[in-house]
Amino acid sequence: MSNPARVLAEGDVRRVLRHVALLRHADRNRVSVLLSFKAGLRACEIAGLTWEMVLRPDQRLDDLLHVSGSIAKNGEPRRVPVHPELKAGLRTLHRKSENPREGPVIASERGGHMTAGSIVNWFAGVYAELDMAGCSSHSGRRTFITRSARVLSKTGGSLRDIQELVGHRDLSTTQRYIEGNRDAQRKLIRLI
Repeated sequence: MSNPARVLAEGDVRRVLRHVALLRHADRNRVSVLLSFKAGLRACEIAGLTWEMVLRPDQRLDDLLHVSGSIAKNGEPRRVPVHPELKAGLRTLHRKSENPREGPVIASERGGHMTAGSIVNWFAGVYAELDMAGCSSHSGRRTFITRSARVLSKTGGSLRDIQELVGHRDLSTTQRYIEGNRDAQRKLIRLI
């Protein structure tokens, strides 16, 4: 069994965002990273996401990403609230792309959809350039799930809420994504 994708600290995520801002297609790059880290999307979902899934009927950005069953791994559609940083990135990308009503959010050089494989390879290249061992396109999703679990008690939610956000069929799958925190474990033991 291979090692799970590395969970990134907030400083590492900022480092990735700074780096991709220097590359070609900076706005697209930023949104790709934020879709992974702030919405927990898989590579196939990032590749398949269309403007119809992020825009309201009045063509303004929605407060929810509507991940259709056609791009979700298990074929189940879901809605994911849009993080403010992601919404700002989407707004900029939409405007600079001349306000499209349809088509891919993360477009290839030719304007079509990127493949899931090209998203995976793009993330691998970014992490290699930053010498971030253990990272993959799934690092953002794993980071999203782990961070969500760590702040869950502040929201009144449950692991079921995280499961629904990320589109897992089984709660045990969601639990396997969550990385433990030794400092939190030590604090917990001291409180018992």
